[in-house]
Amino acid sequence: MEYDVTTDVRADLGTEPSGSFLAPTPPSEGAQRLGRDDLEQLGYVMNASRLWGRLPAEHDALFALLGGAARTAGLSMRQRGVLVAACASTLGDSYCSLAWGGKLASVADPDVAATVLRGDDTRLDTGERALAQWARTVTADPNGTTPEDLDALRAAGYDDTQVAAITLFVALRVAFSTVNDALGARPDRALVDGLPEVVRDAVTWGRTPEE
Repeated sequence: MEYDVTTDVRADLGTEPSGSFLAPTPPSEGAQRLGRDDLEQLGYVMNASRLWGRLPAEHDALFALLGGAARTAGLSMRQRGVLVAACASTLGDSYCSLAWGGKLASVADPDVAATVLRGDDTRLDTGERALAQWARTVTADPNGTTPEDLDALRAAGYDDTQVAAITLFVALRVAFSTVNDALGARPDRALVDGLPEVVRDAVTWGRTPEE
């Protein structure tokens, strides 16, 4: 049976729990668009989209910056997955750890994703290990970095513009995760149920998935 996406999203946003500390999202045009995109791509509306439905223009601006940073750095989807998995797990963000652990599993291997989430980079190549380590350093202690911390990235072939773009990408992911975590966004049950078991089991931190 066909459904009316606009009507269904409006009902979903207005009546379903928000999946965070905020009240259900008022069904504005921007919130509707985020919800429709989720339904078309995933088959459900993410709790993160319910939260950011209150700030759709800011959401779009943030992800435009993320996309620009990734393009300037020349990052593949696998490399983005390594960066976000390393960043989110260091921050203790279960939502992005699960979401991007799943993405990394799909373009690499579930065991690769699980080990990166656990802080073990032995299954990565030299360049990917440099990315993972830099993401953890930027996330955990940006004031503790030294010039030598950039050596591995440069040895992997990244020039200074790419290093700056990689750092911006990680910092923006930290910002996105911080908003979601502070406002209580919980990992979606549909997301968690669709993940490889080894990825689910690797994430033992942050907010628990919704029931």
